[in-house]
Amino acid sequence: QVQLVESGGGVVQAGGSLRLSCAASGQPSSSFVMGWFRQAPGKERELVASVYTASSKYYAESVKGRWTISRDLVKNAAYLQMNSLKPEDTAVYYCAAKPRGGTDWNSWGQGTQVTVSS
Repeated sequence: QVQLVESGGGVVQAGGSLRLSCAASGQPSSSFVMGWFRQAPGKERELVASVYTASSKYYAESVKGRWTISRDLVKNAAYLQMNSLKPEDTAVYYCAAKPRGGTDWNSWGQGTQVTVSS
């Protein structure tokens, strides 16, 4: 498994920006995919973005065009730049990892709260 530590959450007004960071350790960066999930109160956890390399990214429709996921393979870290934030983006955000070629997200960070005020 991969050890993951998130940082960068906080409170921001609608239309503002935040950048989340996730530091990974325990496995070579080339061996796993990194992603960001979120869970709002009363809702299921959902995948919002994932990245393996710069040419291999996924975005949920709800964040396309507003957010950018990136990864630094040397630093073994991933980032989520969130622009044009909306109140409905309020949630706990989790960094996660799954083995390259695998389907199970089996490593999770502790989560960081993002609150967007209207």
